[in-house]
Amino acid sequence: MTDMIRRVEYYYTTAPDKPGEGARLLGILKSAGVNLLAFTAFPSARKAQVDFVPADPAAFVAAAKNAKIKLSRPKTAFLIEGDDRVGALADTMRNLGAAKINVTAVDAVTAGLGRYGAILWVKPRDVKKAAEVLGAM
Repeated sequence: MTDMIRRVEYYYTTAPDKPGEGARLLGILKSAGVNLLAFTAFPSARKAQVDFVPADPAAFVAAAKNAKIKLSRPKTAFLIEGDDRVGALADTMRNLGAAKINVTAVDAVTAGLGRYGAILWVKPRDVKKAAEVLGAM
């Protein structure tokens, strides 16, 4: 089966880089019934940058606003889902490299039951070209 690659909206916030902060943010969203397609966080300038890829961006933004979570403007990433196999992400990365598109960041994991998923980011100026190269929906 061919990988499914789609453009997704993501938002980020910054939070204190301390134990329990991710649980607090995720708990707020859970209580509001917000489903996430992806979630990632990493240290950044003595804080943590927390990225959210919501299934329903409008519901996510409303829940964040209600909880007084300051969000970035919507940004674009690419979400990849497919059958797990040796080198599952290699062709995708090769195609972007051949098109002279630099991948800013990528996270990939096996999902079990023979599936894998990944999310990747490119510079805003490269989003349109990357979507064409990837055949993103």
